[in-house]
Amino acid sequence: MVEIFKASNENLDQLTELALALWSNNEKQDLIKSDLIYIIGHLSNRVLLAKSDEDYIGFIHMSIRNGFVEGADTSPVGYVEGIYVKPDFRRKGVAKELYHAGLEWLRSKKCTQIGADIGIDSNMCPDFYLDIGFKEANRIICYINNI
Repeated sequence: MVEIFKASNENLDQLTELALALWSNNEKQDLIKSDLIYIIGHLSNRVLLAKSDEDYIGFIHMSIRNGFVEGADTSPVGYVEGIYVKPDFRRKGVAKELYHAGLEWLRSKKCTQIGADIGIDSNMCPDFYLDIGFKEANRIICYINNI
């Protein structure tokens, strides 16, 4: 059985390890100090953890955005900032449980739409979002050039 609960300072180490698996280009101390401590304490963010027995197996970070969200026609809009489940626990409904728990929070904050995005190099399957009811809003390709 999987337990879903709100992240806190007490499980910051476990959250950090999961977040580093998702956002591997970050440095551990930077992720903790500049991002995760702020996020778990900020009212427009919610981080939920999934735990199986004593093993932390996944998380979702949702936020409330008040500005432009691609494809949205309301404001504020909930947003999936990140979702991760350890490989051994994938395709077992854990991500969906995390998502649905996050939806409850967004609804309590009067959000009527939720957005998400994945990078072109992401290892996350876009079918996950389609399977839980999202529709593709747009595709963009971004470029950068050092000058």
